[in-house]
Amino acid sequence: MGANELETHLRRIEKDGYTIVENAFRAAEADALLADLARLERELGIDFATNTFEGRRTKRVYNLLAHGPRFEAIPVHPAVLPIVEGVLDPGCLVSSLSSIAIHPGEVAQPIHADDQLLPLDKPHVATVCNSMWALTDFTEENGATRIIPGSHTRDHSPAYGSEHASIPAEMRRGSVLVWHGSLWHGGGANRSGAVRVGIAMNYCAGWIRQQENQQLGIPRETARGFSPRLRELVGYGIYRGIIGHIDKHSPLELLGESPDAKVFEF
Repeated sequence: MGANELETHLRRIEKDGYTIVENAFRAAEADALLADLARLERELGIDFATNTFEGRRTKRVYNLLAHGPRFEAIPVHPAVLPIVEGVLDPGCLVSSLSSIAIHPGEVAQPIHADDQLLPLDKPHVATVCNSMWALTDFTEENGATRIIPGSHTRDHSPAYGSEHASIPAEMRRGSVLVWHGSLWHGGGANRSGAVRVGIAMNYCAGWIRQQENQQLGIPRETARGFSPRLRELVGYGIYRGIIGHIDKHSPLELLGESPDAKVFEF
């Protein structure tokens, strides 16, 4: 990506909270990713989600980097990563890589900001920068992401479930929507007869983590002997029902425990 093009995208995000990178990847790549996702849905027994945030006519596959080499090119894509690094910085981290397949009959997702669980006064420096890869065309009819331009500069986040005027981020397959984590947005309703499929490639600032990497530095057998509170303190837990999950499960399950808190219940 050239310096002028990069600067144009960064100015758009600064002003509007989002930008769209057109023709970021080829149709053949989209087809290959769609085939891989269809295989994973079959092999993993992926069913529709059962809550208002994930949707009830939407299928999601989480932790895609653990499911095959085809997904490894997404986080480091040269048409997208420089934009993310410009919003955050080159020390940013992969936060989540998942697929979102919105099926016909799905209703609109509640408008939200991806950073609204973080207890920080707004507006604030970017802590999150996320992207949506269009594996199919994104149209208003089939559930294109709904956005509220400029909302990333507001001094608050939306109340969950509240109604807001928004516009669809329509784009052709092969395009990538990139947005500031404070932007108000949500998946659209699918009133078409086809599935709308995208890949959510999410990043966070590199400073949003422990100074020492506790999960990799402490052997799992050692962590099993910790007290429940110490396990939470070193990262074997989830924050506010979502942050820190693994495939929609608490990391406590890696220690053979049955956690009390449920993921995606809020």
